[in-house]
Amino acid sequence: MTTAKSYKPVGRLDGDNAATHEQALLALVNESEGAQQITVDLSELNYISSAGLRVLLVAAKAAKRKGGTVVLSAPKTSILEVLKISGFDKILQVQA
Repeated sequence: MTTAKSYKPVGRLDGDNAATHEQALLALVNESEGAQQITVDLSELNYISSAGLRVLLVAAKAAKRKGGTVVLSAPKTSILEVLKISGFDKILQVQA
């Protein structure tokens, strides 16, 4: 059975707070057994750095190991542009 969970970072996702976001996302991945979909709602994210991209990648890899997925939803235009330039739109599912 697939479970669905969501996470919503607000403001910036960068080196200053990447560890906190990574811990929170990994906790979501690890708190349930079996396949899961974690939706990361990016609608209130204004900035993402390479450290923030790494957080998303680490969470996606952890979810995949458990048979789940990470879906990025509702990114602002500037965030979507970063995801495309970095190739993350090819690695992770992005719902614009």
